[in-house]
Amino acid sequence: MRGRRTGESGDVLTPEQRSRCMSRIRSRDTQPELLIRRALFARGYRYRLQDRKLPGRPDIVFPGRRALILIHGCFWHAHGCHLSAIPATRHEFWENKLRENRERDERTLSALSLAG
Repeated sequence: MRGRRTGESGDVLTPEQRSRCMSRIRSRDTQPELLIRRALFARGYRYRLQDRKLPGRPDIVFPGRRALILIHGCFWHAHGCHLSAIPATRHEFWENKLRENRERDERTLSALSLAG
């Protein structure tokens, strides 16, 4: 079925195949996150991961320093590089989804800033 459009959504995968693909996308322990964590640890920094007490559950938190690191993927947070392109299928859905992600990021940053 590769290359042919299936269903009304215009997706090239069946709903079951798409569900399987999407279920494999992780929100934590991603490759960029692990790379940064290893580098920080090797330099002697100690941190906490995804502190639930803070708005947006920041990826890396330095409680003693009152600092944190947010690791945003190019696609999901649509920051504008060539890797953050909107998919050709279901264009309107993805535009809305990525816009909402950016808006949530802005709210989270504001809440974190207010929390100190």
